Amino acid sequence: MRRATKSVAGRAPSCAPGSRFRACLATGAEGRAVNERLPAHLEISSLIRLTESHGGSAMVLAKGERDAGTVLIVTQYRGGQSRLFERMPQLDGTRSFVETRKEDAENAKEFSDYLARRRQQDPDIWILEVDIADPERFIALLPR
Repeated sequence: MRRATKSVAGRAPSCAPGSRFRACLATGAEGRAVNERLPAHLEISSLIRLTESHGGSAMVLAKGERDAGTVLIVTQYRGGQSRLFERMPQLDGTRSFVETRKEDAENAKEFSDYLARRRQQDPDIWILEVDIADPERFIALLPR
């Protein structure tokens, strides 16, 4: 007869009180996550899908840090004026996307130079270009 042996993988991690499992260390009172922010690569993926579901297209211009990179969204419609949105902290504690820059029609290179400078200053940054019919409405759909 064979005796049962322990699994090579060991016990499954637990988030029970006193657990040292790394994923559980970031939970506060009532078991809620202290940092409820999605990893940047998942946020970018969801933004691309949301854009496509609203009839637009999206392209990653700069790929940053997989988990904690800052996300910038460049919006335009059919090659029109580009606008830059980035997440800013609000007084109520939320972080919503706010328009921080517009492309000048007479000096379009200035806008792309600004994006390049931001990328140089912060290599962890993600820049997503979204071509969608109503950029303001799209930004308003995004979670805070």
